[in-house]
Amino acid sequence: MPVLHVPASGDDRNDLVRTPSGVLVPGDIDPFHRRLFRIGGDELVGDTTQTSGMTRREAISGKTVGAKHLWMGQTHVAASTSSANHHHGASETAIYIVSGHPSFVFLDVDGDEPVERRVDTGPGDYIFVPPYVPHREENPDPELEAVVVIARTTQEAIVVNLDGLDWSAVRIGGTGGDA
Repeated sequence: MPVLHVPASGDDRNDLVRTPSGVLVPGDIDPFHRRLFRIGGDELVGDTTQTSGMTRREAISGKTVGAKHLWMGQTHVAASTSSANHHHGASETAIYIVSGHPSFVFLDVDGDEPVERRVDTGPGDYIFVPPYVPHREENPDPELEAVVVIARTTQEAIVVNLDGLDWSAVRIGGTGGDA
């Protein structure tokens, strides 16, 4: 497929810059953000905020590829293990179950009494975690590790570890708990 060249005589030419190859691109896009990035499964970074009982491995972030509004990676929960209680601040979190049967636990506060709820999952399922919702991951399987792919609406993995699932330590706009 040929590259589309924008004529230099167009009205928008002040907003464009010419690359070394002669293609005109928007002037506010730096060279680093004009290409695709591949991160191999063996290149994920473990140097990210962690929660006990699980391991987060970073793939797409501000640190790894210069992302400005997205964090994506994997979380591994060993067999017969539960993570600590935590939330992800203002970040929305989408989770895709790759392997295992992890459960996601949160405190349902919308009834007459608060009730701890479990959402059981399996490969191919998706989970949405709204901002600030205290939760934990559990892997009840005695033999198999659970692996999930996580995407967040912030470029870094916001993790606020909590003592419990209740909302008492949650501070909207702040961190609340350990960051």
